[in-house]
Amino acid sequence: MTDTEMKLDPQRAAALVSQITSVRQRIAAVANGRDVRLVAVSKLKPANDILALMQQASPPQLHFGENYAQELSQKAELLPRSVQWHFIGGLQSGHCKNLAKIPNLWCVSSVDTEKKAQLLDKHRGEFLSSFTSATTPSTPSPSSPSSPPPGKLNIHVQVNTSSEPTKSGCSPGAATIALCRAVEAAPNLHLLGLMTIGAIARSVATTEAGDENEDFVVLREQRDLVAKELGRELELSMGMSEDFEGAVAMGSGEVRVGSTIFGTRPPKGEAKLWE
Repeated sequence: MTDTEMKLDPQRAAALVSQITSVRQRIAAVANGRDVRLVAVSKLKPANDILALMQQASPPQLHFGENYAQELSQKAELLPRSVQWHFIGGLQSGHCKNLAKIPNLWCVSSVDTEKKAQLLDKHRGEFLSSFTSATTPSTPSPSSPSSPPPGKLNIHVQVNTSSEPTKSGCSPGAATIALCRAVEAAPNLHLLGLMTIGAIARSVATTEAGDENEDFVVLREQRDLVAKELGRELELSMGMSEDFEGAVAMGSGEVRVGSTIFGTRPPKGEAKLWE
């Protein structure tokens, strides 16, 4: 199966385009003219849905997020190289090698230890070296004009702003600064900014009350602290389907929206790679 063989259901495609257009409009309404990146979270949804948004949304949707490393790898094989993939799930050390070898993996948004950063840097460097050596003047690059050659991996350092023991992320303060410094020093990584998921109950409560989300306040403070330490600007990645408007209003440069675009997800065991 390839993207050219994949069939699109016209009604499903139209519904997806309508839903993502609505999300884009809601973002623009609170962004004050800022360009906020929308990552469409497509986990457990078929590749057909992604292709529909790439081909029929205006402008085309190219940033997609996946929570499971194997699912991301499989979809990256099926879909065009112009997709800009984001790995947003819990990152395990064992994921790093395979993820780093996906040419169009645009960002890993859940780096929470120096060890994982080092593994991503090591394996991305190996991949870039092998890619460069395989591409000679007589051997055309597998990249197309719409998909540039692979480069450094963008990284978001995940911060556990809610201090929940079940949540991934490094602790605010010294641990966050140290990890950001390690990513900044890695030759094959690019520190894009900081990310948090935060407490769901807090997101719902503050959204309903119209208050500032405490998790977003903490992440913004951490971003400002790290930016001062490094002497450059960094972005905030915060906000999901339940609270993305509040996150954008508080300065988020990226939001991750899934169910509001794609609808309810099936159980993992019933999910289909394509339809």
